[in-house]
Amino acid sequence: MPKIEIYTSPLCGYCSRAKKLLSGKGVEFTDINVLGDAEMRDKMAQRAGGDRKVPQIFVDGEHIGGSDELTALEESGRLDELLRVEA
Repeated sequence: MPKIEIYTSPLCGYCSRAKKLLSGKGVEFTDINVLGDAEMRDKMAQRAGGDRKVPQIFVDGEHIGGSDELTALEESGRLDELLRVEA
C-alpha cells in the first residue's frame, strides 16, 4: 500500500472531493490540515513546487497535484495503478 498524504483545509470543497475519491478507493491517507498553520503550509508549498493551494496530494513522496489532477488520473484509468488498487 502506498503512503498517501493530502494537505487540506476544512472548508475546502476540492479537498472534500479528493478525500472522498481516495476513501472510495479504500486506501488510507494522512490528512494534514494547513488552515492557520503557516509553517505547515510553507512545508506543503515547498514540496509542491511553490503551489500554496489546497489540496496538494502526494503518493509515496511524489507530488500528484490537486483535486483536478487526481480526478484526471481517475478518469484516465491510471489512479488505481498508482494507488495499487485492484480494479
